[in-house]
Amino acid sequence: MRDLARFAAPTGLLLLVGGGIAYNIRPDLKAWIGGILIVGAALILVSLYRSFALIKARLDRRSTKVGFNVALMTLLLLGIIGLVEAISAKHNMRIDLTEGKRYTLADQTKRLVRGLVKEVQATAFYRSDQPDQRPAEELLRQYADLSSKFRFEMVDPDRNPGRAKKYGVTTYGTTVLETKDKEEKITQLDEEHLTNGLVNLLREGKRTIYFLKGHGENELDDASRNGYRQAKEALEKSSYTVKDLLLLREPDVPGDAAVLVISGPKRDLAESELKALKAFIERGGKLLIQLDPFAAPSMKEFLRQYGINVGNDVIVDQFSRVMGGDYLMPVVSKYYPHPITRDFTLASLFPFARSIDMAEKSPEGVSVQKLGETGAGSWAETDKGELNRGQLTFDKGKDRQGPVSVGVVATLEAMKATGAVSVGKRGSETVPEKKKGEKSAEEPPTGPARLVVYGNSGFASNNFLNFSGNRDLFLNSISWLAEDEGQISIRPREAKSTPIFLTAMQGRLAFWLPIVVVPGLLLAFGTSVVLRRRRSR
Repeated sequence: MRDLARFAAPTGLLLLVGGGIAYNIRPDLKAWIGGILIVGAALILVSLYRSFALIKARLDRRSTKVGFNVALMTLLLLGIIGLVEAISAKHNMRIDLTEGKRYTLADQTKRLVRGLVKEVQATAFYRSDQPDQRPAEELLRQYADLSSKFRFEMVDPDRNPGRAKKYGVTTYGTTVLETKDKEEKITQLDEEHLTNGLVNLLREGKRTIYFLKGHGENELDDASRNGYRQAKEALEKSSYTVKDLLLLREPDVPGDAAVLVISGPKRDLAESELKALKAFIERGGKLLIQLDPFAAPSMKEFLRQYGINVGNDVIVDQFSRVMGGDYLMPVVSKYYPHPITRDFTLASLFPFARSIDMAEKSPEGVSVQKLGETGAGSWAETDKGELNRGQLTFDKGKDRQGPVSVGVVATLEAMKATGAVSVGKRGSETVPEKKKGEKSAEEPPTGPARLVVYGNSGFASNNFLNFSGNRDLFLNSISWLAEDEGQISIRPREAKSTPIFLTAMQGRLAFWLPIVVVPGLLLAFGTSVVLRRRRSR
């Protein structure tokens, strides 16, 4: 009987395990498998009964009690961890320690989502086994945490072909953003595309940005270091339509122009063009003007009538050593309070810039203020001969000591257009009447006119657009001029890859220390402690 009792427990356990496996394979043999399970359970009970005295003696041992306490404390610890995890699933805080804050949403995104006034539903079509499904869901959850008006759903198009057909989704990774009356699709789900998709979804109509050409301005399709292709792409990503404008062929600035950009003209504008610009401003137009040193002198006189002084100089910054450049690359880190520079802490680089300042007294109906200026170690050099010789020195009484203003903003009250154009009637409103053969403006801008003037155009070129704050300063200027206040912020950044390069010796150390040496020391220390305790007994 003792021998039978000794083998009863393992035999019963074997029958229970085997019966469970058999039931999963052949559930139709329920009666036979049930009998096997009953026999197994009976054998285990018999073994426990025959070994009751031995079990009781072992439970009375001190080591058993200690082990039981350890097991109980372990279960208690696991329970606490599970409770903390359950709480943190709904109430969590993230700390982003990556370079460039890769996993932190940009200020523009936070402001846009928190300010939602419409219900927005995001439906992301991803396969359940798709590698980028998890990051996409995490990004959408971050947006949903910012506002209760933003909801999202992950849908597998293979399992829900009807939903995919309803939205016309044909590729994996497509996300549909929708309100009650509008829909927007994005095929790449990252912060930049998702935020811009939201802007498109919520925006009424589409804004057009015109770039003046015909005077040696920076070319929109030029991919060289001085071109503006990246600036054009950045504007298009921000949901603007970008077009060229040859004002020499047009009687006036098109009526659908949200903003007109004059970027680095090398030649003077014609008198007819200046008149068209003045008419555009008088009817509430928005202008971004970027003037390089010693170029387009007619613009100096044109801007003076709006309380803006354009210096006939070049800014020298003796403390500038950015990108291995010389003193002609002033850095701007001081900004004045304005919606364009709100919460702006990034430095901007203005390669080869002139001073742009506000007049001592602004004309009636015009409000002018500075945007940013260089540091105290700079000055405005007026001697072009010294510049050509490369011998730049500060001449007291002749040159202007820094800080030097490099950008100003002006707001003008809307005025009735004047000039030789005859006047007609539209209801009770007096409007300019189009001459025969002229193309009239479709819908003239409304509200006060706005001007932003910088003493450099290179800061938004391909070579410098992505330097520190240049990109955001340029786009913020456009957004303020276009009256897109919601887009004025620090925009989402593309994630940067930061690889670690190790020498052969560093690679071997990275393997041996954490994989072999440290575990080996811990094993040796633990073994020595156990052996010492056994000897002391």
